[in-house]
Amino acid sequence: MPRDIAQRLTAACRVEHGKDFRLADHPTRHKTDDLDRGDAKKLLQEGVARLSELQDRLYAQDRHAVFVMFQAMDAAGKDGAIKHVFTGLNPQGCQVHAFKAPGPVELDMDFMRRHVLRLPSRGMIGIHNRSWYEEVLVVRLHPSILERQKLPPEVVSPEIWDQRLEDIAAYERYLARQGMVVLKFFLHLSPEEQRRRFLDRIREPEKNWKLEPSDIAERRHWTAYQEAYEAAIRATAAPHAPWYVVPADQKWMTRLIVVEAMIEALEGIDPHYPKMTEAGLKAMAEARQALEAETDPVS
Repeated sequence: MPRDIAQRLTAACRVEHGKDFRLADHPTRHKTDDLDRGDAKKLLQEGVARLSELQDRLYAQDRHAVFVMFQAMDAAGKDGAIKHVFTGLNPQGCQVHAFKAPGPVELDMDFMRRHVLRLPSRGMIGIHNRSWYEEVLVVRLHPSILERQKLPPEVVSPEIWDQRLEDIAAYERYLARQGMVVLKFFLHLSPEEQRRRFLDRIREPEKNWKLEPSDIAERRHWTAYQEAYEAAIRATAAPHAPWYVVPADQKWMTRLIVVEAMIEALEGIDPHYPKMTEAGLKAMAEARQALEAETDPVS
């Protein structure tokens, strides 16, 4: 199965320039005649293997870091995408953080601090399930959350959301200048598919724990959330920190696009295993000679 199908689908999702971005221009379901679920599953398996190989090089080279953010409406499949795409990676070189509502200590910090504290170090892949974009999404729609942040009144104005987006864009530019690869995934779900998945969670007892009353309440703000996501992507999409607006109505399609985007990002920096110096090669040869000459192994 040719990888170029996945590359073409992924390219259609990539947003590098947000000026004229419109969320309505991006589908929640891809229609393609040359790819079915079985083909996508095979491509995903091949992609996970390739990603694992690239991660090993990234970790060994210890120069770049990869920072991945996932944003979506409830039930869009963030957890499943993370599980299926990153399942083959070495846990020593990969960290996943799932962010819930901030607690009292975090509310006393600036709005990006808790995410900054969990950024990946060089050689690592860091995955944030929800990110600092929550501060221009959920907080924007629920003023009571902003009140709990105890900001000085002079910094709270109608411009605060544009200012936060400006700060996020500037910080992501800073990260890129430090050798960090920044990737942002918005799993684009339709309201009809969310409704179906919510009903599945209600009907199947083993999935009941996934649904909270607040999920249904947030669904009533659907249009406002779409507008907030559009504003966020428009303000922060850049070549050094692209967004991927991924169709999420088909989970298998979502996972394939995410793994392909990850592969392309890592291939772009082309990590290599460290090359030995002459002194290192000499020491290695001496070690080999000594080991091969051993007749009585150390007990």
